[in-house]
Amino acid sequence: MEFDALLLSRLQFAFTISFHIVFPALSIGLASYLAVLEGLWLRTQDAKFLRLYDYWVKIFALAFAMGVVSGIVMSYQFGTNWSRFSQATGNILGPLLGYEVLSAFFLESSFLGIMLFGRRLVGPGLHFIATCIVAIGTLASAFWILAANSWMQYPTGHELRDGVFYAVDWIAIVFSPTFPYRLVHMVLAAYLSTAFVVAGVASYLMLRRRAVEDCKTMLKMAFGLIVILAPLQLVAGHQHGLSVYDTQPTKLAAMEGHWETYEGRAPLILFAWPDEESESNLYELAIPEIGSWIVTGDWNGAITGLKEWPPEDRPNVPLVFWSFRIMVGIGFLMILYGILGAYAAWAGMLDRMRWFLALVVPMLPSGLIALLAGWITAEAGRQPYTVYGLLRTADSVSPIPGEQVALSLLAFMVVYSIVFPSGVFYMGRIAVAGPGPKKKIARAKKPAAPKSRKAAAKRKPAKRKPMMSSPLERQDPTSAADEPKPPLATGDASSSSDEATTAGPIESDPRELERPQTEPDESADTDYSLRDIARQLETDDLSDDFSDFKQEVPDNGNR
Repeated sequence: MEFDALLLSRLQFAFTISFHIVFPALSIGLASYLAVLEGLWLRTQDAKFLRLYDYWVKIFALAFAMGVVSGIVMSYQFGTNWSRFSQATGNILGPLLGYEVLSAFFLESSFLGIMLFGRRLVGPGLHFIATCIVAIGTLASAFWILAANSWMQYPTGHELRDGVFYAVDWIAIVFSPTFPYRLVHMVLAAYLSTAFVVAGVASYLMLRRRAVEDCKTMLKMAFGLIVILAPLQLVAGHQHGLSVYDTQPTKLAAMEGHWETYEGRAPLILFAWPDEESESNLYELAIPEIGSWIVTGDWNGAITGLKEWPPEDRPNVPLVFWSFRIMVGIGFLMILYGILGAYAAWAGMLDRMRWFLALVVPMLPSGLIALLAGWITAEAGRQPYTVYGLLRTADSVSPIPGEQVALSLLAFMVVYSIVFPSGVFYMGRIAVAGPGPKKKIARAKKPAAPKSRKAAAKRKPAKRKPMMSSPLERQDPTSAADEPKPPLATGDASSSSDEATTAGPIESDPRELERPQTEPDESADTDYSLRDIARQLETDDLSDDFSDFKQEVPDNGNR
């Protein structure tokens, strides 16, 4: 069996980046969300904002860690599977990715420790600054990554010598024509994805009556953001589409599903199945004459069809066509949810619209799905080039056997199927627990054992029912009960007799009898009386004379 190294390398990169991109997107959104929560807490001193901060910072830490791990693994593929690409573009992409590490990743990691563990050490003000720096670091990371990717989408500011790219104008390289649109589109996608994660978790907890007031706050903040950003994302996406129309006409034709060239009044194809063999659309559903206006802003705008390029220069049309529609469809759904959620929050009906909360929960991953669909549209639509129009993907792959790529892909699939589901499961456990401290079940505590014999002597004995201890009482309980109590030889007879009768038999320690008393005190007679009573009850001798039981205190030389 032969393995295609090019196809397997593309599958491996797509597999790893699909797992990776989700976590940086969550990190970008959650870092800014945490900065807002802590800022609100500092301004209002409302404890609910601090509770929400402590709740979401745990999920942010996990997302950040998993994003770092997956990013490191993904970057190694540039040297293993795409060595020719690295050799050709290293002079440009190497510095851009290096700037991302120096200015963004180091900034995030340096202040992340203060953000996670330093509130009691640096104070609330400096801790808030650390949180803001981490949020800025996530945005800076997105800046440099998208600058590198935008140059690959539309390369500028370089010269090509002997198949190697050399930088001529770094400003033109960083700020390529597609970069501003891609940056805004990606950051808004990260914020919307995070907002729907927050709204989905809050809706789930409210349906189960957990932390209701905190969940209301989360929903109000989430839908307040969604109702603003979702329409803005539609506008930003349209502007991005206009830049694609100018810079990547092949991708635009695949996104719109146009095989034929239109000089104006092109139809807007809603649904179809693009057939690459027949170069036509099957089961097409279209709105006539408005496609040119939507794509170009002009009713007479021309759209170049896919037939104008040879098949080897076209991307995978069905993949690009449907991934684009999934992204746009979820975008319109987000606008609808944003309007309904903002109205429910404004009217104070969030806790009563349980049907709406039940519909919000399935939308939890919607932003991440739309983000993945948009990424597929961008990357698959650039094919068959890694550097659009200049370096083909087939010329970028490493000269290695396909079997090695298949083996590494299998290893990635096994490891990722264990590590990432475990991480997501743990994040889910934290999310389901809800904000606030965990409630502990109170348990009855056992009495602590006395630390010394003196402490035991001070403990008040528990009251027990009278027990028959003498042989006479065991033989004839009636006669024993009628027998008069013997008088005490010394001490207070009534109090000592009552205490002995109430407390039951007194267990004496043999070591206590053998221990000599060097300094007799005033309570010695009472102690001997109690001990004598106990010994008398355990014998058959019922005489009233207890003097025989007294012992002379031995002289140990201390007197």
